Amino acid sequence: MVGLSIGEKHFIQGGIAQDLRSDGRKRLTTRPIYVETGVISQANGSARVRMGATDVIASVKAELGRPNALQPDKGKVVVNVDCSPTAAPMFEGRGGEELSAELSVALQHCLLGGKSGSGAGIDLSSLVVVEGKICWDLYIDGLVVSSDGNLLDALGAAIKAALSNTGIPKVNVAAGASGDEQPEVDVSDEEFLQFDTSRVPVIVTLTKVGRHYIVDATSEEESQMSSAVSISINRQGHICGLTG
Repeated sequence: MVGLSIGEKHFIQGGIAQDLRSDGRKRLTTRPIYVETGVISQANGSARVRMGATDVIASVKAELGRPNALQPDKGKVVVNVDCSPTAAPMFEGRGGEELSAELSVALQHCLLGGKSGSGAGIDLSSLVVVEGKICWDLYIDGLVVSSDGNLLDALGAAIKAALSNTGIPKVNVAAGASGDEQPEVDVSDEEFLQFDTSRVPVIVTLTKVGRHYIVDATSEEESQMSSAVSISINRQGHICGLTG
């Protein structure tokens, strides 16, 4: 929690009311966004995103697995976020664990849509190698290195950039396996398929301070908010999800 004096609170609220925020931005202006891809050599894809003093890293690891019996024609995606205790005092102890879980659930919903699959940013059927037997499991990990607000949007941007940097190894399946036999596969070390991110949405969070909404709120501005809503929208302009 950001500790502010009464005067500082009035300064932040008054600036937003006049469309001139503490750092000089207007209400609907974001901080400059810096994106760097390929930052983790051991991962299939990775990216680092900086928005002001908010700094996050996302990595994607692809492993061969077995499809869920209830969804034999789909692969699997698992999202996990870790809020480093060094990123902010509020992340120490259970505070960090609770926020990590909250961010993980929000990002999983953003990428995979509802239970029906509507609004999904990742086509799970594209991860199947052999229906009912072999699929790709994607493990998406987010790390909060430092925090100055708007973590969900920053992590969403980092994951989208990491997925665009992800290469899925080409798999050749040997013929001849029948019934319940697990087919033999040969995973290429040289040929990779580029991951399709055309449906992966970006996340925009609107934070209400006083009577007005702002985008890309800092930690100080978030401490004065009355509510917030996060909207995920894809390249086609379709809204994929809302979280509040």
